[in-house]
Order: sequence, then structure tokens, then C-alpha cells
Amino acid sequence: MLDSNLKAQLKGYLERISEPVEIVASVDDGEKSREMLELLNDIESVSDLIKIDVRRDDAQVKPSFALRRPGTEPRVRFAGLPMGHEFTSLVLALLQTGGYPPKADPAVLETIRSLDDDYHFETFVSLTCQSCPDVVQALNLMAVLNPKVRHTMIDGAVFQNEVERRQVMAVPAVFLNGQPFGQGRMELAEIAAKLDAGSAERESARLRAKTPFDVLVIGAGPAGAAAAIYAARKGIRTGIAAERLGGQLLDTVGIEISFR
Repeated sequence: MLDSNLKAQLKGYLERISEPVEIVASVDDGEKSREMLELLNDIESVSDLIKIDVRRDDAQVKPSFALRRPGTEPRVRFAGLPMGHEFTSLVLALLQTGGYPPKADPAVLETIRSLDDDYHFETFVSLTCQSCPDVVQALNLMAVLNPKVRHTMIDGAVFQNEVERRQVMAVPAVFLNGQPFGQGRMELAEIAAKLDAGSAERESARLRAKTPFDVLVIGAGPAGAAAAIYAARKGIRTGIAAERLGGQLLDTVGIEISFR
């Protein structure tokens, strides 16, 4: 499944894990299960800390596999074959399950760890979707950090019946406890804030404690970001009000230009 160059790169990444990782594979006799096992065997071959547990008689969706530390319940699951853009999501999930520390805002990580309800996320993706990995990686990290959070990535091309049943029209499409939660690119802090009932109040208090800005730019797309940069370069105390930096540009794969 993986060529020698990719296996060498993967080996280098997986040398960073410090704790054993078990991959619990749920398979049947289909071709997709065979391909999935081929990928998992390649992963197992490059790290002594990773072991595969193959199960054919469990009740999990097939083909799929889950990651867990020995003695714990699996909370991160991939339904389908996470190749294409989602291969990075798989590598990060292995690293984080194996003890590699996440790179994220400590306040956001603390918010995730403090979530006290039970959350089961499902994210429908396409392996060619450029926005999907951000969402998958954010939810995987939440599941690694908090035992009350579970996340399953679902390859819509493999599970077409589920796509039709859930009426998924575009990806990434996120469901929480069986109900629609969000669609499109979402970042870790955005998801955590949406779940944390007290986040808005804390953020308001933090903003009230700040010295007032001379200029406040509404929106953080290319125009807003450029305006803020130029204002700040002039020594003007500048703030940006936006859900995320980048705006619609982050969701735009290409721009078509026509000449008349």
C-alpha cells in the first residue's frame, strides 16, 4: 500500500511516539477491508510500539479501525481508507494517541479537557477534500484529550448508503450524537467554543480587560488582514474581530478568471 519512500517518512514520524498504540481493525471479506489491512500492516512494520488487533465478528462498521492505548476504550475511528488528504490525519492521530504532545493554544486544550458531557462526533469526508483534514484532526485531538469524546471519520465514497440516509450534500459534514453539528471548515478553537457553554462569557471578560483599540477591523479575509497589518505598521493599536483568520480564502480551492 505504501511505497518505500513513504514508509521511510512514516517511520521517522512514528519514532516520536512514546507509548504503545493498538489498532483495532474491524473487517469483513471485502476488497476495501483487504486494502485497509494492507495499509495497517505497513504502519505496524515501521514501529515496534504499534500493534494490530484484527476482529471479524464485532459489531463495528466495516471496514474501519480504531486507535487506543492498551487497556483503554478506543475513541478515534477511521471508517474507510484514510489516504489522500486524510493520510496526514491518520499520522497525527497515531502520534497523539502515542503520547506526542499536541501543538495548540493551552487555553483551548484546557477547555477540551474540561468538557463533561458525552460527545460522539462523526465526520463525512472525501479523500480529495482540502478542508476536511482540519476538521478531522481537530475532532481526533479532542477525542484523544477527553475520554468523553469519540470521533469517527467516514469516507463517503465507501459508505454511500450512510451519505444518502443522512442527506449529506457537501463535505466535511459533522454530526454530533446523530444530529447535524456543522458543515465546512472548522478549527479546534471554534469547535471547543461551540461546546463550552461558558466560553462566550470568559471571552467577553478577557476582551473587557484589554486596553481599547484605536482601530477595529471587522473580518479577517485578505482585505481585513491587509488593513490590520498596514494599520499596525503605523503604530496604531489594531484589533481584528472575526471567527478565524483567512476568511473565505481558506475554503477556495481555485479562482476562475475569464477574459472578454
